[in-house]
Amino acid sequence: MRAKDGKHYYAKTTVHSIGTDWQKYTFELKTAQDITRTAEAVFVITPSQPDTYWFNLVSVFPPTYNNRPNGNRPDIMQLLLEMKPTFLRLPGGNYLEGGNFANRFAWKHTIGPLENRKGHKGTWGYRASDGMGLLEYLEWCEDLHIEPVLAVFAGYTLGGDHLEGDLLTPFIKEALEEIEYVTGDIHTKWGAVRAKNGHPKPFPLHYVEIGNEDFFDRSGSYKQRFAQFYTAIKAKYPALQIISTFGKQFDIAGGTAEIEDEHYYRNAEQMEADATHYDNYDRNGTKVFVGEWATREGSPTTNFNAALGDAAWMTGMERNADIVVMSCYAPLFVNVNPGGMQWESDLIGYNTLNSYGSPSYYAQKMFNTYLGNRVVPIEAKGVPLKAQTLSKKDSIAGKTPNQIPAVFYVATKDTASGAVFLKLVNTIGKSQKVSIQLEGKAKINNTAKTVVLKANSPLDTNSIDDPLNIVPVEKEIKGIKKNFTYTMPPYSIQVVQIQTR
Repeated sequence: MRAKDGKHYYAKTTVHSIGTDWQKYTFELKTAQDITRTAEAVFVITPSQPDTYWFNLVSVFPPTYNNRPNGNRPDIMQLLLEMKPTFLRLPGGNYLEGGNFANRFAWKHTIGPLENRKGHKGTWGYRASDGMGLLEYLEWCEDLHIEPVLAVFAGYTLGGDHLEGDLLTPFIKEALEEIEYVTGDIHTKWGAVRAKNGHPKPFPLHYVEIGNEDFFDRSGSYKQRFAQFYTAIKAKYPALQIISTFGKQFDIAGGTAEIEDEHYYRNAEQMEADATHYDNYDRNGTKVFVGEWATREGSPTTNFNAALGDAAWMTGMERNADIVVMSCYAPLFVNVNPGGMQWESDLIGYNTLNSYGSPSYYAQKMFNTYLGNRVVPIEAKGVPLKAQTLSKKDSIAGKTPNQIPAVFYVATKDTASGAVFLKLVNTIGKSQKVSIQLEGKAKINNTAKTVVLKANSPLDTNSIDDPLNIVPVEKEIKGIKKNFTYTMPPYSIQVVQIQTR
């Protein structure tokens, strides 16, 4: 490993006994402790004598979290840990389907020695090495102490090709084998393969998703495809919860879809206008997994206006936790180097050396950290409104803008500790004084804790050069009674933690 200008080395080693047969060579490059971190180093292989050398794989990794081979960077994993996730949906989005059958996520090709994985053309224009394979995803879950939500290929590709009927049989078999690889003990065929790959212990699994975004399938085949996968999986793994990617309550042999996956990508005002989306859902109907959602404002990571839209939407999901059983933000990561971005408005940004959380990241962190196990009913009066921005077309037509709420709220209670978490979101540039009245027989501590995330402008953000520009600030407030007044700063997201006893 040497400097880009070639003048000096940061670390080097010698590999001996290069022969005429294919062989795997591994080594560590160790730098001096006082070295200055740089993104300008280059990896160089220099032969000791002239000859012809062949390489089929060169893989260079910095230290990884828990020293996992092909693992994740410790700084990024730490950001994820602090967000307190409970699951990872894998392999994620359209990457599962691929543009065609040859380039789907064929999980069997992603396990075993790295040098034997042939890789494939990814869905979004670049080639995937498959170094991040099924086992690496599962170990990622293990490192974060969370569970996988496993998506299985369901016979449909992003290019529109699909299979039906008996032609799905090999893919159904493959899905059952994948579940066995995840959950089977070492005495099962695929559990033994997992053990051979270095992980004898099975992984926990409670949710399996059939396909991804099958509302793109114009053939109308998903209902039948789903039914075939559902019936086969339930027959062997009756305890698994099955997630549909399209449609509510499919009537199929043996039951109905327990959970449907919904995806939402919108701007902040659209999120705020629809924050009551789940308030009137059928309480006896299909449960909901909001498997992809984000407020798309800001680049490469979100600005504060996006965080306000996210927080408003999260109050609605949290208030309807009996319907919305899971949710996850997307996209999760973005390489902020020039040319490294696929999608704008991501949650966590990184470059070669550093990583940071966006304002939306901190909103997620707050909502996940201060969360009870029971939703507390709230009645609100006099909620301020704001005019929703008109489209250019509607403005020209002289239409009157819709009025949408400017303040959002939700409360939960931890029944074990007695803590009540009141979450408030102020989306406008004016302070809002809130009169809070607590009902019930429980006594209230005089002191409460507040956690406030705010910005001077909705366009303010964090960046790789200023990663902590917008972060939550904690403080105590005194004089808490059954009736008290709290003032929300302009453009702010806050949690008021009230202790009852």
